[in-house]
Amino acid sequence: MRAEVESLLAAHADADGLSASPWAATVADAAGESKTIGPYRLIHRLGVGGMGQVWLAEQSTPVRRRVALKLIRAGMYDSALVHRFQSERQSLAIMEHPAIAKVFDAGATAEGQPYFAMEYVDGLPITDYCDRKKLRIAERLKLFIQVCEGVQHAHQKAIIHRDLKPSNILVTEVDGNPQPRIIDFGLAKASVPHALGETLYTHVGAFLGTPGYMSPEQTDPSVHDVDTRTDVYSLGVVLYELLTGFLPFDTTQWKNQRLDEVLRQLRETDPQRPSTKVSTNRDTSTTRAEARSTEPRQLVSVLRGDLDWITLKALEKDRDRRYGTPLALSADVGNYLENRPVDARPASAIYRVRKYARRHLVAVAVTSGAAALLVAFAVMQSVELRRITRERDRADRVTQFMTNMFRVSDPSEARGNSITAREILDKSAKEIDTGLANDPELQAQLLGTMGQVYSNLGLYSKARQTLEGAVDAARRIGNTNDAAAFDSTNQLSYVMTQLGKPADAEKLMRATTASEERALGANHPTTLTGKHFFAFAVLSEGRYDEADKIERGVLAAMRRSIGPEHTETLLAMNLMANIDKQLGNFPEAESLYREAMTTARRVLGPENQITLVAASNLASVLRDEGKRIEAEQMLRELLEIKRRVLGPEHPQVFTVMSNLGEVLADLGKNEEAEKLFRETAELETRVLGPEHRRTIASVRSLAFLLHNEGRNAEAEKLQRQVLQSGRRVFGPEHPFTLATIGALAIVLASEGRLDEANKLQSERLEIAGRKPGRQELANAWYDYACGANQAAHREEALDHLRQAIDHGYWDFEQMRVDSDLKSLRGDPRFEALIAEAQKRAAAASNTK
Repeated sequence: MRAEVESLLAAHADADGLSASPWAATVADAAGESKTIGPYRLIHRLGVGGMGQVWLAEQSTPVRRRVALKLIRAGMYDSALVHRFQSERQSLAIMEHPAIAKVFDAGATAEGQPYFAMEYVDGLPITDYCDRKKLRIAERLKLFIQVCEGVQHAHQKAIIHRDLKPSNILVTEVDGNPQPRIIDFGLAKASVPHALGETLYTHVGAFLGTPGYMSPEQTDPSVHDVDTRTDVYSLGVVLYELLTGFLPFDTTQWKNQRLDEVLRQLRETDPQRPSTKVSTNRDTSTTRAEARSTEPRQLVSVLRGDLDWITLKALEKDRDRRYGTPLALSADVGNYLENRPVDARPASAIYRVRKYARRHLVAVAVTSGAAALLVAFAVMQSVELRRITRERDRADRVTQFMTNMFRVSDPSEARGNSITAREILDKSAKEIDTGLANDPELQAQLLGTMGQVYSNLGLYSKARQTLEGAVDAARRIGNTNDAAAFDSTNQLSYVMTQLGKPADAEKLMRATTASEERALGANHPTTLTGKHFFAFAVLSEGRYDEADKIERGVLAAMRRSIGPEHTETLLAMNLMANIDKQLGNFPEAESLYREAMTTARRVLGPENQITLVAASNLASVLRDEGKRIEAEQMLRELLEIKRRVLGPEHPQVFTVMSNLGEVLADLGKNEEAEKLFRETAELETRVLGPEHRRTIASVRSLAFLLHNEGRNAEAEKLQRQVLQSGRRVFGPEHPFTLATIGALAIVLASEGRLDEANKLQSERLEIAGRKPGRQELANAWYDYACGANQAAHREEALDHLRQAIDHGYWDFEQMRVDSDLKSLRGDPRFEALIAEAQKRAAAASNTK
């Protein structure tokens, strides 16, 4: 606000070259009373200079209002000057225009000191206003037309301003619309010359104006008939500054030059075109363009042509070649805004036709279309014929390829002509290289689709092979930045993670997501899907906090851009819930799983894969929350549905079998649980391989169960096998590997091999202490407590359990049912620890 006031006050003061002093104290006379001049009480001094002062004053009679009062400094006036003041007042009184600030009164003090009382305009210089509001070129031109109309009105009253510049053209807002007000009309006639750099006033025949805005004839002492065209020149300078943000001449250099040299440049040097001025001042062009709500290149393009011609015509050195009146200048600006030929530009036939076409787009379009139709028809016929031929050939290739897909060469091996989807895919994958060799674009598309189907069937090895073919085909034809090619790469990373290669998938997606953002944009569905699979790879590597950060942003963006019911959004909900589950945020995970399952069931159907995945995940987190009966019921129903829908050897079926086995083990149904674990591990070994992550996890679940049944020798053998594979497949510091170390240590403690157990637990604590967050350390202390209790070290077990709770292990339901802590049940200290864990879990949930 202070800056606006200072700018305003400086604008008023500058009319006489006064140095602004807007925050000066209220003037008081010797008696301490406010000074008055006639009906005006002086309030604040707005500016002071060599010629006089400008004051903000309050008029008391005949009306109360604020005015800008200009006083001519004592000693700088005589009777002739007073006479001119009176004559000026008569001239100014006859002007009545909304773009002109009114002069209310002129007179003299009791001591004979002349003054003017003007309308006080609470506004900004026109250039400052336009820049602050970031007005576009067209909006600036409409405002400039109003200024021209105001100057034209003054000219019709035989009044020439002679000092038009932005600080004398203030802009206020009336009902939210900008309204220019021209101040200090004709006051120059009552003043005398002053120093260079301020407004220069003289009597007739001397310099009158401000360097930078003065017309060439104003700088020539031999010219005595300065007329209305001098204001046209000054308006041209203001227009130049409005369009470019620069003056036509660099006035900063004038400070070090003699006055006669400055005036010579004004008379003889031609200014650059506005478009050239912007394009050659690259250091500031961006800022100037931003103030006009555009970019530098676009601004140069807008200025080049008509606006260059209009501005330079207004700035002609020879006034006979200048616009004759402000009205003529504003009319030509109006021609530009309405796409009519401008008078300033040499009118070639092509130029006039182009302008006519812009004014009459519809009519010209219809006429041109009719005229071009006959020419285009022949061309289109030729192009269409080639296109039809090309599409026919492609259709023939697709038809032949599809026919071969469903042709069974040996019916005796087709089980009564009942062909599975996998058999069709396998047959097509072998023939796609030869069947579509002449159409690599179609080949890439079909390979991508086939890879997606392989992935949906859980055939990840075949999916990887096929998707890599799609990516290679897209690379050969240069379509790597195409959305379809990115889709194939995204799906390839998902398959690589499912195959137990998350590090490779992460590396692939780091490069791919960056390319997707550049080519498609940050919020394109394909880009968001790529980030989603990136988070999936990071999660699979055990970096839960990093995965949380990535996927949380992806889910929020998907909800906004593609909606909460889109398939990709539902998949993102599932992954986000998986991350919450790994971080121990069970209530949040349950809420997201339920939302995903309910929405998918309504939108996609109860047996859609996304619906079934969300339901399976929900059952898993219900088990973590101790809701095991509900989880068991859900998982039994899901297992039946998934076996029927997906087949008995689909990886999603294995997931449900494993989750159901965990719940059954928790409920003490060990025989059924063991059967499920062994069946799952056998299927996964055959379908996925013995060192697939799923297979290793299922073997570990079986080892847990055997330990709980007291079969520690078998459990130890399996846990050692799992630990060896886990270190190789997951990595030595992966959460899965660390949890396996703890499980093996518990088994060893149960067998009385405490030294070995403590060594393993210490190793795990040391690694967990280096990892970010507290969850790994909490889990390590919990397993340490279980091992100590199995070794009958009750006090150590309780101490370790306290450490686990302090570090964030609050799964009180697991503590109640864990067989490794069974002997502690009933101990008041153990029950107190469970109560403490429950209390902390509730507090954390309420906080979230």
